[in-house]
Amino acid sequence: MRVVLQRVKSSNVRVNNETVGEISHGFLILLGVGKSDEGKDADWLVEKIIKLRVFEDENGKINKDIVEVGGEILVVSQFTLYGDCQSGNRPGFTEAASPEEANKLYEYFVAKLKEKNIKIQTGQFGACMEVGLVNDGPVTLIIESK
Repeated sequence: MRVVLQRVKSSNVRVNNETVGEISHGFLILLGVGKSDEGKDADWLVEKIIKLRVFEDENGKINKDIVEVGGEILVVSQFTLYGDCQSGNRPGFTEAASPEEANKLYEYFVAKLKEKNIKIQTGQFGACMEVGLVNDGPVTLIIESK
């Protein structure tokens, strides 16, 4: 699984001009699922994400995790994170999971995050979405489970 994680002051996702998910201070997570990914990949990512110390403490040091700051998470599925651009001009997606498998792991990932008592919002799997954000920092990380 691949994640592009951005620390945000706010973020939202719209489908057909309707807001389907919106958060304030926290993380925007763009989640891609590969064809060899399993539940253990999602479990590992959830633990890594909730323990990441990328928020400032009272001394201005990046030393707090999302739980400590009362942050929220917006999760948006994005199969294009598995786009291979090495040859040609059109990305190939042979390493991306099938939509059915990707949706199962996406839902599993979201459910595992919700178990952590963090406010979670989502996009709409498979939809054409408009994602808005105010990046905080900017802090942007790429995390892979493998």
